[in-house]
Amino acid sequence: MCAVTDLRRLQYFVAVAQERNFTRAAERLHIAQPALSRQVRLLEQELGVELLHRTTHEFELTEAGEFLLERGPALLSAAEELWRSVRTYGTGERGQVVVAYGASASYETAPRLLHALAESHPGITIATAVKSVDEIVAGLRNGSVDLGLVRCPPKASGLDARRVRMEPQGVLLRRDHRLASSPSVAVADLADETVLLHPREGNPGHYDAVLGLFREHALEPRVRLLAYTPVLQGGVIAIIGESSITLGLPEELCWLPLSPPAGFEVSLLFRSHRRSPAVDRMLNAATGIADALGWI
Repeated sequence: MCAVTDLRRLQYFVAVAQERNFTRAAERLHIAQPALSRQVRLLEQELGVELLHRTTHEFELTEAGEFLLERGPALLSAAEELWRSVRTYGTGERGQVVVAYGASASYETAPRLLHALAESHPGITIATAVKSVDEIVAGLRNGSVDLGLVRCPPKASGLDARRVRMEPQGVLLRRDHRLASSPSVAVADLADETVLLHPREGNPGHYDAVLGLFREHALEPRVRLLAYTPVLQGGVIAIIGESSITLGLPEELCWLPLSPPAGFEVSLLFRSHRRSPAVDRMLNAATGIADALGWI
């Protein structure tokens, strides 16, 4: 396999063969003529074949030289494109980024953000996975995940977070609930309600944030650790983000914003160090995209 230095010598030979003159080729390459002649001879030695049949002042291409002139420019062009493509990995224009996110982000936040990132960075392959917060943190640490889109991100050593959304929160309840006819719901009006929550270990940050909404009003809510579906059965409510209703709700349910408005942070988690240039490009672009979407 030819080394990079051989390609340089091939470039020199092609220039000489195209110009049919060492002097003009040396001027074209901006090198001294003796150095050019020496490099062409070294190429012949490496290949073990005569490329130029030299006379006192002129030369002719041998059969091998003609063959190399016919194929050489394409090889040089392909090599130049290869080097250029390799460099794009260093600048972050190309690469692969694995993005993991929780189920709650899959309704709207992840699809819209990732679609915009893919459109603005066509050279970067974005692979996705739906994972729990613990799995996302573990993946970031072992390198199997590059970015994690997390609601109420945890504080974790070796990881940083960049906010991409402050998502408005609201109350999910049945349409026959006593508060369903209101345009919005105050947290104080939920004092006697039972709040549906996923277990804290699923996402401690979100669990604590929901309880924090009540505690800001000196309330301690009754919590039931179930999925959201039982809201249909009545007797419970849930605090969920605005994006959770983008795909629609059953007729029996409605979502009302909290008053005063309350928002939970949605952020991209990433390694503090050992990031690829493509990941940094994604992070920088995500802030602008989130701003354009009116999320931050």
